[in-house]
Amino acid sequence: MKPNLPRLIIAAALAAALSVPAFAQQTAADNSAFILTPPAPQEPRINGPKVYGARPGADFLFRIPATGKRPMTFSAKGLPKGLKLDPESGIISGCARKRGSYRVRLTATNSHGSCMRELRIEIGDRIALTPPMGWNSWNCWGNSVSQEKVAGSAKAMLEKGLADYGWTYINIDDGWQGLRGGKYNAIQPNSKFPDIKALADYLHANGLKLGIYSAPWCGTYAGHIGSSCDNTEGTYPWVEAGIVDSVYKLDRSKMKRDSLWYFGTYSFAGSDARQWAEWGVDYLKYDWNSNDPWWLKDMRQALLATGRDIVYSISNSSKPAMGPVLAGNAECWRTTGDIRDNWDSIFKIGFGGQDRWAGFKAPGRWPDADMLVVGKVGWGPKTHWTGLTPDEQFTHITLWSILSSPLLIGCDMEELDDFTLSLLCNSEVIDVNQDPLGIQGVRQYGDDSYATYVKPLEDGSLAVAMFNLSLTPKNIGFVPSSLGLIGEQQIRDLWRQKDIGRVDHGERWETEVAPHGVVFLRLSPGLTGEKLKGFCGPKVKSLKAK
Repeated sequence: MKPNLPRLIIAAALAAALSVPAFAQQTAADNSAFILTPPAPQEPRINGPKVYGARPGADFLFRIPATGKRPMTFSAKGLPKGLKLDPESGIISGCARKRGSYRVRLTATNSHGSCMRELRIEIGDRIALTPPMGWNSWNCWGNSVSQEKVAGSAKAMLEKGLADYGWTYINIDDGWQGLRGGKYNAIQPNSKFPDIKALADYLHANGLKLGIYSAPWCGTYAGHIGSSCDNTEGTYPWVEAGIVDSVYKLDRSKMKRDSLWYFGTYSFAGSDARQWAEWGVDYLKYDWNSNDPWWLKDMRQALLATGRDIVYSISNSSKPAMGPVLAGNAECWRTTGDIRDNWDSIFKIGFGGQDRWAGFKAPGRWPDADMLVVGKVGWGPKTHWTGLTPDEQFTHITLWSILSSPLLIGCDMEELDDFTLSLLCNSEVIDVNQDPLGIQGVRQYGDDSYATYVKPLEDGSLAVAMFNLSLTPKNIGFVPSSLGLIGEQQIRDLWRQKDIGRVDHGERWETEVAPHGVVFLRLSPGLTGEKLKGFCGPKVKSLKAK
């Protein structure tokens, strides 16, 4: 397909690409016996975030995530002036100009009933008021990413129901870049991406959002041009010398990639940001190491100047010393190097250093533990099923949920098996991650063999995750009073979505946890304002889960 074809022809070709059959599947392990998440009911259920932020005057786009039998109709009462709801798609769009906090009553209705839920819309200076949820191309396709593959991932997100749980972003990682040009002299796409604007339009029409990738260096990690240059023309010597392939990626047999990893004399952040805004980009992953204040702020100001709400995600391996600068200039920042689909990587990233970021986490400010490595991953043309066991995958999703980390799926969306879908489509697990308080769960107890994390939630309840870090089954428990709770508590198993018992504040409750596995609970009512009477001390009596 030639990049200079008329837009309508390109859009038609893109639509055709969306209807092609999925890539031939390889055989997956049968993990059906490990599925814990019950199927969504036929009656409507509104899922996803309970708060959403946008800046005054910026394009607004929010798809009400709701499960249940289709067709379904939607209504919204109390929307800010300038916003409108499509009652059939559930997409809220428009432009709100007046700052304020708006409590909007959402309703979803089908032949089985209705569901009402409140959405708080904040029109102000902060966006991404809950951790972003979506998909990123790198851990699946690596540098072999193409517009067809990205579009196929978006189609799968819609058809397999993930968008009904709040999964929103479709993010192109490294590998889309060609040369500079166009009216802004910005980075233009290579031949693998014939029309990014058409891709963005397709996503927006379906309530999804588009992400893109760059770096402040002259070159990116994969060997494409970045957002700085040593001359005002925006040309790069290795490209002019022909040390690139047909999609302008550095030929590593002739030149080392790290020779491109330096800051150019001139920043093209403003040019690139204007181009992304014109295409309709909603998310930027900006990738370099070590992160520094000048180049961080340079792109931040460029994005703000466009007037478009673009989530600014910094990568990679940020350090706590940069915390105040990151918190003041970015919505997300990677706290680690690249994740891999094995226990050592999950353990090191998830349990080895996230607590140090708890003080920086808040709505609109999300330390990022990197992408999810469930399903079929590969970092290139060939993919394989994750190397994590089913229990390790429960641990992976649970830990990222209670940490309030951004949730970015890294697998082949067109080859999602039932088990992986059950991991990604559990509304109660997602609710912990998307809780409006935005508090990061932290380790309450633990040693080398186990770890118990707790996270206070907006309604006063408490999320508790008990992880077995050892290779043998282990009994793990808690006493509510030691977690700061007084009074009898209802215990709910979040993965199974069912109540499993009650425990008094002075009783010890425990259960067996599988090797490298987890039990994820919610204790309700948690903290209450009721007047206490009588003795409330920690007289401990043991209870075991049946």
